[in-house]
This record gives sequence, structure tokens and C-alpha cells, in this order.
Amino acid sequence: MDGRIHSVETFGSVDGPGVRFLIFFQGCRMRCRYCHNADTWKTDGGEPMSADELLDRAERYRAYWGESGGITVSGGEPLLQLDFLTELFEKAKRRGINTCVDTAGQPFSREEPFFSKFKRLCEVCDLFLVDIKHIDPEAHRALTGFSNENILDMLRFLSERKKPVWIRHVLVPGLTDDDAALRRTRQFIDTLGSVERVEVLPYHSMGAFKWRELGLDYPLGDTLPPSKERIQNAENILVD
Repeated sequence: MDGRIHSVETFGSVDGPGVRFLIFFQGCRMRCRYCHNADTWKTDGGEPMSADELLDRAERYRAYWGESGGITVSGGEPLLQLDFLTELFEKAKRRGINTCVDTAGQPFSREEPFFSKFKRLCEVCDLFLVDIKHIDPEAHRALTGFSNENILDMLRFLSERKKPVWIRHVLVPGLTDDDAALRRTRQFIDTLGSVERVEVLPYHSMGAFKWRELGLDYPLGDTLPPSKERIQNAENILVD
């Protein structure tokens, strides 16, 4: 089986513990207004690669990983290639490689066959990095094109399974920095039993050039990064 791979990065330091070999899958259904990887949206793009090809490349850098490093799969949305992702992680575990997936969770469903396949993935995934883009379903739809009920349900399921999770929240002025919504997000996180870390990621517009290269209008062209005060405020609510 081949996966459709957008790109790789050999030395990631912010997408999971330790030094990570990052694999970016091609394809995403969400259309986040601040997306910095719009070039990963098309599901028929990217380069076909096998799990063994990717792992052979990753292991060239294994000496730099230390005890906690490994591979992180991001995107795009990795769960859209669930069969290949699971094969990749199963083969990684046979090689003794730590595995992490960075997902927005949008494809999650308790319906079959997805649910059984997702449970199989859980057996070979050491850590889930999950974005909570907005706690309100309608605000989430306006921001991404999709509601968030199934995403929150995925987090509940991961908590039931006691799977380690890091929560991420991109702080966008005027869109995701409302104090009331942040407090609701914190209340939801507090119901989960396996969250090891919560990270506030300040919005930036460094991906805007990709939108222009694709002939798309970047919707947040006038939006500035959040101030230090607003970042600290969000961290006080979500992290402390």
C-alpha cells in the first residue's frame, strides 16, 4: 500500500516529544480560514510512497531522536488515509519507533468500518496531537466548513481508552480568542482524563503566500498576530 505524501521534515522539535521526523500527508477536507498548509488540501496530490520507504528515510536520523523522539504524521489530515497510517505505525512499532499523529479529528466516526480501523490505529499510536479549533459547533463550522461534534467525541473516546493526548488551540484575534469560548474549552478539557499537555499556538500569516500561489484569496489578510497579553490570557485560561 502507498500513501500520498506531501513532504517530510527531518528535524521537528514542536510536534511531539523530543526530535521528530515529520511526515506530511496529502489531503484535507477542512478549509480552515487560517490554514498555513493549503497546498495539502487536494487529495490527489502529493507523491506515492510506501511505509517502508518512509521509515527507511526516517531511520537515517534516528541517532538524533534520543529516548523520546520518533516520527510524527501531520498533514493535511492523516485520518483520511487511515489504512496507510495504521500500516505505517504498525511497521514503525516493529522497528521500535515512537509514533505520534497530529490530527484535527474531522473524519472521526463511531460508525463502521471507520471505528474499528481507528481502534486499530490506537493500538500503535503513542500520542495524539489534537486541535480544538473552536468549542462552539457553529463557530467551528464558520471557521473550518465543518461542525465539531465528532471531533469532541473523538477526544472523549481517546480519554476512555486512556490514550495520551496533547491539545492545541490556535489563537486567532477576533475568531478563537473570545474569553467565554476559551473558558468553555477549558471546561471540556477538564472532563478528559488523558490530556498530558495543552498548547496555545499564536496565529501567524506565514502560509498566506501558499494561498496566493494556489490562486486563492487569503481570508485573514488584515488579521494581525495576537498580542503578548492575549496569548498570556489564553494560557492562563487553558493551561494554568
